[in-house]
Amino acid sequence: MIVPQAHRLDNVKEYYFSKKLEEIRNMNSKGMDVINLGIGNPDLSPSQETIKALHDSSQQSKNHGYQSYRGIPALREAMARWYMRFYGVTLDPVSEILPLIGSKEGIMHISMAFLNPGDEVLVPNPGYPTYTSVSELVGARIRTYELDEDQSWSINLDQLKRDDLSRVKIMWINFPNMPTGARGSKSLFKELIALARQHKFLIVNDNPYSLILNDDPQSLLSMPGAEEVSLEMNSLSKSHNMAGWRMGWVSGRKDYIDTILKCKSNVDSGMFLPIQHAAIEAMKNPSSWHQEQNQAYVSRRNLSWQLLDQLGCTYDRSQTGLFIWAKIPASEPDLKTFVDKILMEAKVFITPGFIFGSKGARHVRISLCNKEAVITEALERIKRHITHIKVEEL
Repeated sequence: MIVPQAHRLDNVKEYYFSKKLEEIRNMNSKGMDVINLGIGNPDLSPSQETIKALHDSSQQSKNHGYQSYRGIPALREAMARWYMRFYGVTLDPVSEILPLIGSKEGIMHISMAFLNPGDEVLVPNPGYPTYTSVSELVGARIRTYELDEDQSWSINLDQLKRDDLSRVKIMWINFPNMPTGARGSKSLFKELIALARQHKFLIVNDNPYSLILNDDPQSLLSMPGAEEVSLEMNSLSKSHNMAGWRMGWVSGRKDYIDTILKCKSNVDSGMFLPIQHAAIEAMKNPSSWHQEQNQAYVSRRNLSWQLLDQLGCTYDRSQTGLFIWAKIPASEPDLKTFVDKILMEAKVFITPGFIFGSKGARHVRISLCNKEAVITEALERIKRHITHIKVEEL
């Protein structure tokens, strides 16, 4: 006898990268040496002060016990200072910030806290797949809204205003956007807040990329009226090279934070104290640290542009964040075939855009989380791959 899975999993698939990484591991075990340009897993190190704080705190035997579900006050105070430093936003560290074990956890907690079965959720197309999968897990109804390629992947507000939004409970937004690299704007945020107030739904901005290749960091919470209808998640995963540390947080008005805490406090048992101490140090990193990191990404981006040029892809050079979003040539009939051929013949993996929704059906995403030497080797393999195909065509 096999016990059947819960119905909530009927429409939920295993995360794409979970399966693809296993395929790549199998290829590498056979000596194929695949270069992975698909995953946004920062390869740079946190600051030395961050690592030292982790080491020093972990040496204290008293620091290995359970911790508060809200995190220590010093951590929330550091987060509040960080928000003022980069966004000019004032947050009450006592009541308006809740640390999370990564922002992916926050997507689940927020969904469980506010969504009832049948409530509608607005998710972007293209967009981060977890918004959809978590909404399905809690029994919500998915409503996609399109990001407009002809308008630099901005939200089609005119279409949203025409739609019936009476059953919408949450709208997920993500600016700077992943996968498209589109920047948010104060005018866009202002209109979204007005729409949310009119239809009485909650906007959640997922905002982990604002310090990467972006000279104008913005927060949804900086806008007038945002506190009534908005939450914002942030994370040290990408901006501070701490992806595996699982350090994020959600900010917003007290009653929203208290509601999320009802879920969170029944799921985890607090965050490891030395990681909290390290995060406090990380958020003190000087501007020069962030500038040096961004310069490394500039060099990697230049090489990645060359790689995409070799593939005949087109892209917008004003994108921001850890990735490059590019359109495959019109001569290529099928994205999956295009990506798989590069993987099998050049031994280079790039992410197909269809995993982010139907609007990504002609696009690929390349990560900047590889050293220049690795991207250079991938570029050389692509050049040989292209030459090989041309010879075959002759």
